[in-house]
Amino acid sequence: MHPIEERIELAARNGFAGIGLFIGHYAELERQGIAPEVLAEMLDAHGVCLAEIEVVSGLGADGPGGERAAQLEAIAWRMADRFGCRYLQVIGPAGDIHVGARAFGALCDRAADHGLVVGLEFLPFTDVISVHDARRIVEEADRSNGGICVDVWHHERGARDLAAIADLPGELITGIQINDGSRVPINPDYYRDCLENRVAPGRGEFDLKRFVEAIRSTGTTVPWSVEVPSSSGWSDPAAHVESCMNGMRSLLEPRGGRDE
Repeated sequence: MHPIEERIELAARNGFAGIGLFIGHYAELERQGIAPEVLAEMLDAHGVCLAEIEVVSGLGADGPGGERAAQLEAIAWRMADRFGCRYLQVIGPAGDIHVGARAFGALCDRAADHGLVVGLEFLPFTDVISVHDARRIVEEADRSNGGICVDVWHHERGARDLAAIADLPGELITGIQINDGSRVPINPDYYRDCLENRVAPGRGEFDLKRFVEAIRSTGTTVPWSVEVPSSSGWSDPAAHVESCMNGMRSLLEPRGGRDE
């Protein structure tokens, strides 16, 4: 894990309003005695918020995630209560649409008690493969704080159905994640590839302009986030974060947007 102090400082230096943290990273910061109080001091000193929490798997404690997901939820609730986080991300497997919808709805209810909105991210390596699957689960669950996370990586490497994304009601989008990459995978292992080989917006081959147009056509008003995990990028953290923000600004101009 990259040092949290540097992550926060670089986020602030480059104009990001907030950062996200993986639940496991936060738990490690707790074990080190950094979270919550020292972490809060760092964030306050740089004027950066802890906006996003990733990730609860298996659609929460009532889904296939079971006890492991329950443990992740407990940490997420601590994060949200202390830092006023906006957003919790959840992924499959779902089991099936109806089981997934019940589990997702129950998770949304628990998250609402902590002021969180929830985004279900579709991932081609789970059984929530596309935006179509995520929409069916979210609409059947029918929770006001539940929606879909649209990550351009999983769109480009998955169904690539821009019409389905543009057809989403704006209120169903709770998270947007921007990055870039090659059209043809560098690593045949999907999971490893998406952790190691993402690049800053504008540095890859994705059709980001049309993706942004599709998202904007929905009328969503949620914050735009940059998610660019990259083993090569983090070899030069300052250049990597600056490149991510510059790419995001270029992509969203002239209308601009709030970035996290």
